[in-house]
Amino acid sequence: MFETIKAIYKNDPAAKPGEFLVYPHLYAVMVHKYIAKPLYTLRVPLIPRLISQISKFFTSIEIHPGAKIGRGLFIDHAHGVVIGETAEIGDNCVMFHNVTLGGTGKYKDKRHPTIGNNVLIGTGAILLGPIKVGNNVKIGAATTIINRDVPDNCTVVGIPGRIVKENGTKVNKEPPLAHYHPRRNN
Repeated sequence: MFETIKAIYKNDPAAKPGEFLVYPHLYAVMVHKYIAKPLYTLRVPLIPRLISQISKFFTSIEIHPGAKIGRGLFIDHAHGVVIGETAEIGDNCVMFHNVTLGGTGKYKDKRHPTIGNNVLIGTGAILLGPIKVGNNVKIGAATTIINRDVPDNCTVVGIPGRIVKENGTKVNKEPPLAHYHPRRNN
């Protein structure tokens, strides 16, 4: 919980002392980590989902009880965020409102994205399928990435998502990051 509070002050220049109490994502993450996720792990039927839906009602953030969330997650403006059952989020990640970490309906087991450490996901970004997003990645607002991994140290923008920077250097001829996944399309 303390990492989440620290993330508020690190990532929101408008945050004043004590204001962490009014950030909805703090409550959504606490309910997930300390109530819904442990009950889900114990295979308690129905109750973890009910708890996550109550949290969604109050915070506008939907975190499935099966999702794995690292330390220091910051969700700015919070509304409309969806984090699917098999999604995994690394440490020190930042998301803005209307982000979806969802499935495509094609896969049965691992269906949702795995997000590395120190990743920023812009407003309205849609990441679908069992993709892997590397560490130190920036994903622009309204970017869509479907079934294609993103390597470390990249900036991705557009619909479909394209890598525009890799290791701080501009990339011009990157194919779209949609509709292709080398491990699944062979």
